[in-house]
Amino acid sequence: MRATDEPAPPPGESARPGAGDEYSATVLGSHWFQRPEPDTTVTATVREVSGVRDGGTRPDRTEGAVLRFGPGVQGALAHRAGRTPPLAPPPVRPRRPGPRRYALPALVLLAVLVLLAWQRLGPELAVRGAAVTAPSAAVACDSTADVVGTVTTNGRPGTLTYRWTRSDGTSSGVLREEMARGQKEARLHLLWTFEGPGRYEARAELRILSPSARTTTADLTYACP
Repeated sequence: MRATDEPAPPPGESARPGAGDEYSATVLGSHWFQRPEPDTTVTATVREVSGVRDGGTRPDRTEGAVLRFGPGVQGALAHRAGRTPPLAPPPVRPRRPGPRRYALPALVLLAVLVLLAWQRLGPELAVRGAAVTAPSAAVACDSTADVVGTVTTNGRPGTLTYRWTRSDGTSSGVLREEMARGQKEARLHLLWTFEGPGRYEARAELRILSPSARTTTADLTYACP
């Protein structure tokens, strides 16, 4: 029989062998010291879900027992890790044409305007020269001689006024010749008719009245036996 008056062992200490005749140590089975075997169910499930086979698509990353792959995985993982995914680049705005693009057309337009202003507001009509040409041969009996006065100008538009004077004492009234823009020469004709027998030394005078005064003459001969 066990003695009931034997003091209990202090905490943390087991009963020493030999303390009593009926003491027996309890031996735990070896299965209590073995660690639990890994559960392969998750691994098999993951492999079935991911569809990874020899030569198949590899996932981007394995997190715990869940495979992450496909579009948007990197951004989700970065957000989960506390990182902000890279932002999309801002849209490229079309460049506005600079002032140099319009420089050449502006210069051309300015040149045209200056030319038009010069043609309209430039210098007025001016006489550069005048000459009179008469027939070199004697004028035959009862014939008409064509005396030509040639006046050169600066090509500006305007009105040329002139007068013919003959050596027989007669003269024309004031005549006008309209000069167009760009016209730099005017041919002014005097038709002088002779009649009757005789010989006469004649002279024709061209007098320019405007835009500036200028005078020139030419000689001719009438001969009728």
